[in-house]
Amino acid sequence: MKEFAHIPVMLEECMQGLNLKDGGTYFDGTVGGGGHSYEILKRTAPTGRLIATDLDDDAIAAAKKTLAEFEGRFAIYKSDYKNFGNVLKSENCESLDGAILDFGVSSYQIDNEERGFSYMKPSAPLDMRMDKNNPLTAEIILNEFPRERIAKILKEYGEEKFASEIAANLVKSRGKARITTCGEFVDIIENSIPKKFQSNGPAARKSFQAIRIAVNGELDGLYDCITGLTRKLKKGGRIVILTFHSLEDRIVKNAFRMLECDCICDKSLPVCVCGKKKEIEILTKKPIVASLKEMTINSRSKCAKLRIAEKII
Repeated sequence: MKEFAHIPVMLEECMQGLNLKDGGTYFDGTVGGGGHSYEILKRTAPTGRLIATDLDDDAIAAAKKTLAEFEGRFAIYKSDYKNFGNVLKSENCESLDGAILDFGVSSYQIDNEERGFSYMKPSAPLDMRMDKNNPLTAEIILNEFPRERIAKILKEYGEEKFASEIAANLVKSRGKARITTCGEFVDIIENSIPKKFQSNGPAARKSFQAIRIAVNGELDGLYDCITGLTRKLKKGGRIVILTFHSLEDRIVKNAFRMLECDCICDKSLPVCVCGKKKEIEILTKKPIVASLKEMTINSRSKCAKLRIAEKII
């Protein structure tokens, strides 16, 4: 089996953003191979504590191996980070000194052909599951969902202008034979988009992103998760979030803005009746992006955006 490997994006910026301190308790909701988690434990030695989650069994196995030298100071759960409440309860943890979420797909997941994440692996199966126990796969969506629903997924999650055309051609193609490989999906996409619109990057990128998001429910409940997790921070605690496409970043930005508001009443009311108080200070008025040096070394950092907020109450 291919060894799990992933280069953490903006590692130093994330660690500085967390403002780590010894004895603190931190949550890594997307542990991946353990890159960010390793630095958290290393920089909070000897008593810092880490609670982490991931849905990918291979990632969890790799992270446990990476973090082995810190045995006794960390716990990793196979869980969606959106279930942070139950995970923290299991660890008898009522509040956090910091939290990090990295929404990037790992290099291992993209490069491992059997996982079916990449449009550059034509013979790969249409899988795209973060959790191998998830009954829903990309193949099921593309072959069994109605045309209108597929078009909606491509448009909303991929911001694909030719969503309707791609969905129509998918339905036509699957009427002849079941679509089973990434290469077949790529061919349908490329044949659905006029050549003059295919010069700005791979034509299949947006559609693959959209189907992956749908398979894994990546945006479902994300806003509520961010607000809830932020409210688990102690005063002075920080949350650090790495996003890799505009849909995620927009949700993070809106959640942070709501938490920073002093009042969410209708502006037509003469006085505040909601009682909402400012809960955080946004430390990144504009998101941080990777340095040119990092982009050169790790091309997957090019679309990353980092937002940081600090709990003030």
